[in-house]
Amino acid sequence: MGNQIGLGLFSMKKKTIAFVFLLLGISFFLKTNLYAKNRVDIDFAKQRINSAVANNSEKFSGYTFHFKLDSINLVSQAFKVRVDGKQVNIYGGDGKGLLYGGLEVAEQIEIYKIITDKECKPFLEKRGIKFNIPLDARTPSYDDSGDAAQRNILEMWSWEFWEEFIDDMAIHRYNTLSLWNPHPFPSMIKLPDYPDIALDDVKVTTLKPLGRENEWGDPQLVTTNVMQNLKTVKKITIDEKIAFWKKVMAHAKKRGIDVYWITWNICPNSVANPVEPYHKTFGRKIWEEKPGKYGISHQINNKKTIAYYREAVKIFLLTYPDVKGIGVTAGEYMPPSWEGYNREQWLWETYGLGIIDAKAIQPKREVAFIHRVWYSDMDQIMKYFKNYPDSFEVSFKYAKARLFSITNPPFANSHLETMKSYNLKSWWNLRNDDIFVYRWGDSDYVREFLRHLPKKETAGYYYGSDGYVWGREFISKSQELSGELEIKKHWYNFMLWGRLGYENDLSDNFFERKIEQHHKGLTAKELKSVWESASRIIPKVNSFHWRDWDHLWSPEACLARPVEGGFRRVTDFMDNPTVQGGGMLNPNDYVKAKTEGLKISYKTPLDVSEELRAYAKVALMGADKLEGADGLSSENKTLLDDIKAMGHLGNYYADKIDAAVALAFYMKEDTKSFHEEAISLLETAVKHWKKYAEVSSANYRPQMLARTNLLDWNALTLEVVEDLNEVKAMR
Repeated sequence: MGNQIGLGLFSMKKKTIAFVFLLLGISFFLKTNLYAKNRVDIDFAKQRINSAVANNSEKFSGYTFHFKLDSINLVSQAFKVRVDGKQVNIYGGDGKGLLYGGLEVAEQIEIYKIITDKECKPFLEKRGIKFNIPLDARTPSYDDSGDAAQRNILEMWSWEFWEEFIDDMAIHRYNTLSLWNPHPFPSMIKLPDYPDIALDDVKVTTLKPLGRENEWGDPQLVTTNVMQNLKTVKKITIDEKIAFWKKVMAHAKKRGIDVYWITWNICPNSVANPVEPYHKTFGRKIWEEKPGKYGISHQINNKKTIAYYREAVKIFLLTYPDVKGIGVTAGEYMPPSWEGYNREQWLWETYGLGIIDAKAIQPKREVAFIHRVWYSDMDQIMKYFKNYPDSFEVSFKYAKARLFSITNPPFANSHLETMKSYNLKSWWNLRNDDIFVYRWGDSDYVREFLRHLPKKETAGYYYGSDGYVWGREFISKSQELSGELEIKKHWYNFMLWGRLGYENDLSDNFFERKIEQHHKGLTAKELKSVWESASRIIPKVNSFHWRDWDHLWSPEACLARPVEGGFRRVTDFMDNPTVQGGGMLNPNDYVKAKTEGLKISYKTPLDVSEELRAYAKVALMGADKLEGADGLSSENKTLLDDIKAMGHLGNYYADKIDAAVALAFYMKEDTKSFHEEAISLLETAVKHWKKYAEVSSANYRPQMLARTNLLDWNALTLEVVEDLNEVKAMR
């Protein structure tokens, strides 16, 4: 290659760890305590620099790259790049800072073709991904009754998957991976006192979800029909499983990523007896069911269950030295109290004391604890956890399940107040249960959203879903794109939530350069603008048609869970509330104000529909124009189709909102012209939906969504037409 890339004056080829330390020199060794503790592998950054230089060898011939720890002048995760001729000095406040500094240099070479001085420290200290992890049909995640979970169970046991996923997390500057599973222990540890609990092999269910309420995926729990219909998809012993997860978590550590495991409770899946399907309400009979293995049950006052959980937590931590922290959810399956036993008492006597048991064996071990504020009371939480020995933080659903709605949701205000008296910080659970299919990208939205987080009270955030597993995609009809990692398919979306959390003031020019690098052949500045317009449609629709939880609404399908009404009709749009703090009127309130001569100070439904049409126009016209470029890749073609799909969907919702207004006037005044207007608007809406269905089904297969129902655009067209017919039938 003719150029040198080194630590000091040495070439930067891959070394053994001992030789790399030798190259770093004595001055570095004197400051390696923090670096060694973090165990971050800067070889990854060196490899990225090597690759970037190799692609630009003539321009960067003779450059040398020097990594230097500077924990005195730089905070944790911070870096400083200084260029002196052809010598590039990369300083880091710790191992993560060195890694990010090296990645910054590699990126500058790739997208700017020049290296410039730069200094950066994290805008938000902890930036994470929320990953619902379906380990097995016997130890499922939150709700595995969707295709995304079932298609990805085997992927959770693939080293290639995790290596690529974790590497991409580091590139996007995430430093936290939270893995969510109600009861991971049987799939991950051996317990000497409970030898029959460890699960060999990986199993799936042969059942196919039909979309009935909790038919076999009762959220967080395993049902009897799942356990009666199992299929082995991977032969693997529990010892091999343990070795696998040790390797995965060690790799995350090397990439500067802390691993947390977060559970729901009480859900002793595969240990307690499975529950019957088709449960309809909370307060279910699982609290009274007969015990399973070793007398373990779902009952909060069962001493055998408490003893099991306490031991499992201890052994889990002793088995996996690279687990940074444990998180818990009191959950829907714990009554506030049961025969005198309190939720928080149970959590303390299981998870709290289990951690303390592990620390008694490993006194230097620090275990961060996250207690979700869900079905919980802060005073009760702190009554039991006030003397927790290590980091203790809480967690809250900051935008409920609607991350893509408004950038300053008000829902955490009371939570912030209750935290003050205990001097706590909160993790923000950023729940995307809105956009699973289409490639989304609006840097302004993400930047503003993260700026609104209450920084002083923020421990960190994790971005992810309850209704979807972000493993490998499984619906693409493209041979080239089929089976790629979701973090690859949605690279821009994931990048935005990671990079803007680390460096919030990244410029539009930076994102244009990244788009140009990834989507070669398309005009980056134009694509960014078009992409942003398309991406503003679903947040606008969510804000107007506010349905806060995942099972209540899928904007990509205009669909709720069947027991919540299924397809959302135009009549549903008339009286459904708008988001709190969004400053919008729904159709009924707007019509009431108009007909009663009241002053209107909020945004009207007609204003919302006008905005949606404007976004759709830019998206559709822009995508058509960009589509004329020569030699577009499959990914570029599909991205433009995604933009078109969101555009058609925006037009559909715009007409549906206007139709809801006309229908509200008709019901208020019984004027025929309003009825005719509503029909005409819905007829146009049908046309927009058919275009939406056409472009979507050209690229993607239908899928069962775990929290709502079947996303099948052509089948849903029947619902769209029926919506029109019901209005026609009104007299």
